Amino acid sequence: MSFQNNIFFLKVKDYSVSKEIFELHHNPEYDLLITFPKPSLEKLPAYYESDDYISHTDGKRSLFERMYHFIKNIALKNKVKLINAQSPKGKLLDIGAGTGDFLVVAQSDGWETTGIEPSAKAKSIALKKGVTFADNLMDLPSQSFDVITMWHVLEHVPNLDEYLSELKRIIKPSGTIIVAVPNFKSFDAEFYGRHWAAYDVPRHIWHFSKTTIQKLFAEKEMKVTEVLPMKFDSFYVSLLSEKYKTGRMNFIRAFFVGLKSNWSGKQTKEYSSHIYIIKNQ
Repeated sequence: MSFQNNIFFLKVKDYSVSKEIFELHHNPEYDLLITFPKPSLEKLPAYYESDDYISHTDGKRSLFERMYHFIKNIALKNKVKLINAQSPKGKLLDIGAGTGDFLVVAQSDGWETTGIEPSAKAKSIALKKGVTFADNLMDLPSQSFDVITMWHVLEHVPNLDEYLSELKRIIKPSGTIIVAVPNFKSFDAEFYGRHWAAYDVPRHIWHFSKTTIQKLFAEKEMKVTEVLPMKFDSFYVSLLSEKYKTGRMNFIRAFFVGLKSNWSGKQTKEYSSHIYIIKNQ
């Protein structure tokens, strides 16, 4: 895949770590936004060094963090229901496993689980919970997993084409890949603009639409068979966006923006985040 003839779209600030300004460039062929400049592989880890990067901690220091973990526990059960609906119990790979909670719940439900997690901090927490890890995709045998999940991970991957090829290699011919990513065409993305928290530059290198995901996986001879909304995301993202825009979390305003985004998504099928169910063709 080659992302050429990109057009300037928006300037966005890294609110959580560096406070640097980045640009988003739109690729019309894939309907994809690309963070520019893309950090080098050497510099990229520094942009994750923050106690506020909540998926890499089990912190419950504030009302926001406690709410996050309460909602996460509900979401974990829904995720396990989703994988159970896609496949008989077998081998599950979760890429970007964070502190391991999804794999703990899946394993207790009968799945044989493996995780991949680049953050040493998050991985150390997960190991204490009994999670098993592989070092990277390249070490895994071909056609070895029934289900591969990436919950808000694909947007972080530096080498997108290489990564998709590896997913194709390690999934079983009858297997399922489940990818959850933010949707820059949602109501809350348009409402908050440069303050939209799900841009999360430069940690989010790629910003996907439904067209993007369908085209990228079609190039690897895989097909999107279903697109599902992540309705909690509109509230979480709106809360963070309020903080970036005004300096404080306006819970009431964020709640109503989240509601309006989900109502809009019901009409347009463009929710704050989507889950894509992907099968081999």
